[in-house]
Amino acid sequence: MSAEGNIAVVVLAAGGSLRLGRPKQLVEFKGKTLLEQTMDKVDMLGFQTKILVLGANQERIQEKIKFDGFKVAINKDWEQGMASSIKVGLEASLSKENELDHVLFLVSDQPFLEQTNLIKLVHTQLTKNPKATYSKYGDNIGVPAIFGKTTFPLLLSLKGDEGAKKLIHMDNFDFCTETFQKGGFDVDTEEDVQQLKKMQA
Repeated sequence: MSAEGNIAVVVLAAGGSLRLGRPKQLVEFKGKTLLEQTMDKVDMLGFQTKILVLGANQERIQEKIKFDGFKVAINKDWEQGMASSIKVGLEASLSKENELDHVLFLVSDQPFLEQTNLIKLVHTQLTKNPKATYSKYGDNIGVPAIFGKTTFPLLLSLKGDEGAKKLIHMDNFDFCTETFQKGGFDVDTEEDVQQLKKMQA
């Protein structure tokens, strides 16, 4: 998958799941945790550099899940927000592969992520060569998203709860999107978990 460009993949799973009250990374869906489901999709594509960013509840998560093939990077400042995890993940990727051309960011609470969603993102990024390619669901754009190396300084400069979506508002920031039909469904509350259980059939 990454033979056409040097691509790292970063799974952002450091959040505290405060609204849910328990680690959303460990919520089960179709016999596996949400985090395992996400890692499985990544494994199928043969990326060489795979980073998993943990923070809150890291010990509980590491006791439950095997991370074969993934380098675990701990975000001690996870409470500061998404920007800190993006920075930890990107820095870990660059330390493992300093000739990086692109980095693909995912989160661990999109249960309907498919392998094809990732393939489309990577293909668009490599063929059209924008600064970034985001997923689009409804009126929103977001993760998974892949970024070219010219954006790395911008990603490292994000602060607080700023996600990489902020970059689209910058001047001359050209980007593409790929539709992710059920990307808008994520797991934040107990109601989401109950709804997810009903959708497993």
